Amino acid sequence: MSGCMSGFGGMPQVELSKGLKQLKGEHPPLLEQLEGLFHLTKLIENEEDIEQNFSALITKVKQFKVELEPHSEREEGVLFPMMGVCIGTSSGPIAVMEYEHDQAKSKIAAFLENAENAVGSIEDKKKFTDLIKNAYFILTEHFSKEENVLFPMAERMLSDYEKEELYTKIQEI
Repeated sequence: MSGCMSGFGGMPQVELSKGLKQLKGEHPPLLEQLEGLFHLTKLIENEEDIEQNFSALITKVKQFKVELEPHSEREEGVLFPMMGVCIGTSSGPIAVMEYEHDQAKSKIAAFLENAENAVGSIEDKKKFTDLIKNAYFILTEHFSKEENVLFPMAERMLSDYEKEELYTKIQEI
């Protein structure tokens, strides 16, 4: 990969290729869903219609998870390995991105596992709700890092052929 080193340094913003533009374009609807989840967590935290809002949160988290999974797979299964050829995957940006994916997914999974069996107290429901609030903070910051650092880095380091390959492969997911 001859262009590997061009991904580093204080380079100006770049126009993203089709595949990277698609990945970036998947963020706004996910962020909108996250904002809705966060709003519900605040209502529950403030003890407003806890049973109704907690039930709505479970439903909306399940919907969000369905939307998040293919997006994560496009990044983890295609983009990250392609970038990893140049910059490695055991440390650095790719390791951080994968760690953040894992953290957010584990918080969502723990919420769903606990929430669906929750017949407990208001305090238990608030505790479970905090898992979604934490996932919200992780993912909103994570998307910003991808849009401002990772995607521009990928645009600079991947060859035109690799950018086409990225676009083709993410269409299959």
